[in-house]
Amino acid sequence: MKPCVLIPCYDHGGPLREVLESLESYGLPCLVVDDGSGPDTLARLELATRELPFVRVQRFAPNRGKGAVLCDGFRWAAGEGFTHALCLDADGQHDATAVPRFLEAMRKEPEALVLGEPIFDSSAPRSRIWARQLSRVAIWVATLSLEIRDPLCGMRGIPLGATLRVLREGDVGRRMEFDPKFAVMCVFAGVPIRNVPVRVVYPVGGLSHFDVGRDFPVMGATYLGLWARMLLRVPQLLRRGAP
Repeated sequence: MKPCVLIPCYDHGGPLREVLESLESYGLPCLVVDDGSGPDTLARLELATRELPFVRVQRFAPNRGKGAVLCDGFRWAAGEGFTHALCLDADGQHDATAVPRFLEAMRKEPEALVLGEPIFDSSAPRSRIWARQLSRVAIWVATLSLEIRDPLCGMRGIPLGATLRVLREGDVGRRMEFDPKFAVMCVFAGVPIRNVPVRVVYPVGGLSHFDVGRDFPVMGATYLGLWARMLLRVPQLLRRGAP
């Protein structure tokens, strides 16, 4: 296994530096995929590449959304010879001390998609937790299983070979719908799913790009589409389970 860290970034220049420094001790190359950030973040990224030799940056512009830039990042990482990418967000939500647990799970099952299972503290808004519960139920219905403990956590271990196959099979979403849709498409493709606990915080003044007016309807349509695909799979699943 040849892993790297992969971080999508959009105007997260401030918190990203602390995230990068928290990862330095693990000795992993870190690929930052920038999704059309402004001048301040670009300047901070340039400084980071000079001062932190394990960090590399590739910029994609204009801004297209988390899903689109992550897919480009997966292809970049695979093209550089990496077999796995450990993704986490640039805003400092994910506890970097979980990195060894993710790497262990990835080494144990190299073909598995390793998903973060969030452990929230008091900083998590109740509205976010309830919305997350609804998303979990929607995904459990879509997959007819409880394999995916949380479909929205951005910290996850990505098997790049299997991922590129899934990307070739269909649209996985360009923005916030990417995380749940990609996880479900991996289940449909037969990719094993494993879940690793990770502490998640909501930093004071943290930057979120979730737009309720834009992203909420897209997420709803995504879940409806996944349910429709689930219904198409039911006859096949029944035949598979028949004696």
